Amino acid sequence: MEAADEESPLIHHLPPQEQCSECTSDGTIDVDQKPALRQTTGNWKACIFILGSEFTECLCFSGVSKNLVTYLTSVLQESNVEAARSVSTWVGSCFFSPLIGAFLADTYWGRYWTVVISLSVYAIGMLTLTVSAALPMPLHDSYYNGDIRRVAVYLGLYLVALATGGIKPCTSALGADQFDSADPVERVTKGSFFNWYYFSINMGSLLSATVLVWVQDNIGWGVGFAIPMLSMVFGLIIFVAGRRVYRYKKLGGSTLTRVSQVVVAALRNHRLNLPDDTSALHELPSLTEGGYRIQHTSQFRFFDKAAILSDGKAAAQASPWRLCTVSQVEELKMLLRISPVWASLLTFFVVTAQMSSTLIEQGMSMDGRVGPFTVPPASLSTFDVVTVLIWVPFYDALLVPLARRVTGKDRGLSHLQRIGVGLALSAVAMAYSALVENRRLAAAPMSIMWQAPSYSLLGAAEVFTSIGMLEFFYEQSPDSMKSLGTALAQLAIAVAYYLNSGVLSVVAAATARGGAAGWIPDNLDEGHLDYWFWMMAALSVLNLLQFLHCSIRFRGNNTPSS
Repeated sequence: MEAADEESPLIHHLPPQEQCSECTSDGTIDVDQKPALRQTTGNWKACIFILGSEFTECLCFSGVSKNLVTYLTSVLQESNVEAARSVSTWVGSCFFSPLIGAFLADTYWGRYWTVVISLSVYAIGMLTLTVSAALPMPLHDSYYNGDIRRVAVYLGLYLVALATGGIKPCTSALGADQFDSADPVERVTKGSFFNWYYFSINMGSLLSATVLVWVQDNIGWGVGFAIPMLSMVFGLIIFVAGRRVYRYKKLGGSTLTRVSQVVVAALRNHRLNLPDDTSALHELPSLTEGGYRIQHTSQFRFFDKAAILSDGKAAAQASPWRLCTVSQVEELKMLLRISPVWASLLTFFVVTAQMSSTLIEQGMSMDGRVGPFTVPPASLSTFDVVTVLIWVPFYDALLVPLARRVTGKDRGLSHLQRIGVGLALSAVAMAYSALVENRRLAAAPMSIMWQAPSYSLLGAAEVFTSIGMLEFFYEQSPDSMKSLGTALAQLAIAVAYYLNSGVLSVVAAATARGGAAGWIPDNLDEGHLDYWFWMMAALSVLNLLQFLHCSIRFRGNNTPSS
């Protein structure tokens, strides 16, 4: 999983005459559209505002999602199946919408304004949910019960889903923008930002799963939704308060248009022969409007045909759908290079999805008594969150310096090495869950606390893979597509969420043929959930081997092929 190429950025930014010793070297600007000053902008003084707003967003999102099934069944009187389907669709929408938010941020609004607008929409959505919950409980056949309350609830939910799409990809990318990639010290600090970004997410999730869920169940849904609504308004205020210390990236035009132009131009020029000298390919004589230029690489050579000058026509007269620059072609190559890594993450997130599905079902068949208390199966996920909260500072303060001495890398472990460790831990977690289930089937009722190591292993896996993934996609995406790169991480979660549901259905149907109970029946004592966990462990091992193969062949997006 060697990724030394990740450490050698060869994307050129502002020309020398526009640089100064007091300014950043990566082309970032301040709120007044002037080159950003190192001392007064960016770094942790800017990230505090960003992490604060991200914490409130996660507190709000988890405060809704953790207990949404209960609200839909108890207040809207939906059936268990109907409520589960509604929650699944909504959560999937929350993780698909970042593609829309990332496109708007990279192309039109910029990351700052995308977050401001999204936080505002988020607050409106939460206000709508709060009002719907505060409506007096109607009679069973009331018009409110059938229409107005339901419309208000789903309007609020999907306003939240839409707003989430603008926040998830942009806060992490904007936070990373606060560190100059050309500065060795700030480049190392950027890795710490992603650690603490994930820490803030899990801190918000922990408070939601404990405090907010208790408020909703014991005080009322109106108060339970009003608290995260007010926190979202506070998060908006915090985020806007930091506008003068943020560093901003210049927009690079429509990302989808630029990529599409390369594909179309390469296809239209497919009969042309590539020149032996790559310097003959079309490139602008000075840096692009976005403030960067990417060196040519020899991988995916077919797309170089999009940059071939033909028929003696001047470049200025050529259609952008016939002739593209080398930098534009390289942007597409960057996306193609990270696609195998993205595919490897699907299995990982299918495994982590077990925490909200089969692991809870396993816990329901175990003895939940712990001393004088009875532990709900869903509460075991607290071990996952607490493990993340413990491991993040441990990784940042102790493991990185130790690994740095061994590997000689600024980050300690490269992005790909870090992701690989998490993939391995997820396989161990599934194997352990299989052993626990096998023993549960063969022995007397087992304590639910035997599940704790599974959740802790998955929490440790998230610290390595999920955080490494965020940093990897940010670093390896084109400068004009940083938000889109981080949105790919959210897309992997969404696809895995639906993939897990599909695989569960297929396995349940295939193993229950001929009247058999199947692997995952309603009564787990009659099934073999351990076979399911073993299958997940085997798939994780195969996925790890595929990832190792991709990692060995991976060339960093900023390093030209020889």
